[in-house]
Amino acid sequence: MLKQIQIILVETTHSGNIGSTARAMKTMGLSHLRLVAPKCEIDEQAIALSAGAEDVLTQTQIFANFNAAIADCDLVIGSSARRRHLQNTLIEPRPCGTIVMNYIATAPEAKIAIVFGRERMGLTNTELLKCRYHLYIPTTPEYSSLNLAMAVQLVSYELRQAWLYNQTQITTMKAKEKRIYPKAADFAYFFQQTEDLYRKLGFIKNTGVMQKLQHLYQRANLDKAELNLLCGMLRTIQKQLETQDKID
Repeated sequence: MLKQIQIILVETTHSGNIGSTARAMKTMGLSHLRLVAPKCEIDEQAIALSAGAEDVLTQTQIFANFNAAIADCDLVIGSSARRRHLQNTLIEPRPCGTIVMNYIATAPEAKIAIVFGRERMGLTNTELLKCRYHLYIPTTPEYSSLNLAMAVQLVSYELRQAWLYNQTQITTMKAKEKRIYPKAADFAYFFQQTEDLYRKLGFIKNTGVMQKLQHLYQRANLDKAELNLLCGMLRTIQKQLETQDKID
């Protein structure tokens, strides 16, 4: 089940951070690393700092952009030090582990993305909007500096602890309790259709409204069938508008 978790690093600038991240992952049983538009190569320093986790580096996937990296993932969790505008979706590492394992329990084939942003500036607001939850590490206010690999290690530890605690329950889940969740690409399509339609209807007049709608739908924990139902509603409304336009 830990193999369903993808650790994603965005625009990493230091190869040593990639190697140290691979080491942090492997110690906790994680093996899938993805890089988004890295600013450095997996070089000798990365291999040296991986300290035996070269297999993680060897199978690392590289993506040109954020959307491509999360497109096949069912649950996307983005790390962020910004708490002010993300209160409704903020989670700490321990509940993050529980959420991830409960998700896998109901969707055994799901892919989970845990995304870590740039070393200096983290994830952009646009990227954060595409994450269902926002992961915050409650460091001391007096000195909150964590390097990238440290953050990955903390989160990976909590993921493993949640897995150890829940593995019995997870393996005995009944098939009827399992759910199929939409992937990030499905949500992206739905959000685009929603925005196009609501702008045409005059309901959305600024980006703030759509951002609030995205937060709302992300928190709803929709499964694939529920998202398909909402997409069907949008298509029906769109057809009615097109019919009305022809009459007019």
